[in-house]
Amino acid sequence: MTLDDRTVPLRALRLLAVDFGHLPAPDVDVSRVFPKWLRLSFHGTSGESLAAFEQWRTALGIAPDAVGYGTQSDGRTRVLKAEGDFAGAVIMLTAFADVPVSNPAPAGQAGGVR
Repeated sequence: MTLDDRTVPLRALRLLAVDFGHLPAPDVDVSRVFPKWLRLSFHGTSGESLAAFEQWRTALGIAPDAVGYGTQSDGRTRVLKAEGDFAGAVIMLTAFADVPVSNPAPAGQAGGVR
């Protein structure tokens, strides 16, 4: 694989930087396996990653009902996923955020949400 083989997502990244440079900076990944994919991911603990995801989703015109939601790490991490097209690339948006503990138990006691 050559750099020319990654032209589509790299061009899209360049245009994203120009058009949406004011948005929160994501982690960026260009796939060797899927040469037209550009992955933008956001990681955080207090929900800022979810807000960044939403800003990018809106900017890219991805419909709210196209967003998938799940959890991982035994339900401790929220995950949002969506994809859309931009400049010929498939943009894969992903956000990870801690699930807030709504009712922590005192030390030594089982707890959680009641």
